[in-house]
Amino acid sequence: MCENGRVDASGYRRGISLFNARRFFDAHEALEDVWREATGRRKLFLQALIQVAVGLHHHSTGNLAGARSLLARGGKKLAAYPAAYAGLDMAGLRRAVARWEEALAAGVPAPAPPRLRRPAKSPLRARR
Repeated sequence: MCENGRVDASGYRRGISLFNARRFFDAHEALEDVWREATGRRKLFLQALIQVAVGLHHHSTGNLAGARSLLARGGKKLAAYPAAYAGLDMAGLRRAVARWEEALAAGVPAPAPPRLRRPAKSPLRARR
């Protein structure tokens, strides 16, 4: 996540860890610190993660309109990235965010919060 030398890899990992611990507000804060220094495509990617984190935080506080809005905006931005990006499984995250959006739109209980996971290793790569 720091190929341009301006992105704080430690802060990025901290944000992911907080997100996976379901500390969505804290994850948003940590990722926002990294976002401030990012540029271009990476900045937009971080913004998407932040929007998803804030959407999940809104859900945890009962702000369903805010949750729907931020998850939709974050999900839309995530669609621009490949299945694996910045060390994360974007395809899995996009599916999880879509399930959340569907549940909130239908007024049914939301699924378990998504986790930011590393992409699965390709069986072809594992053979090398």
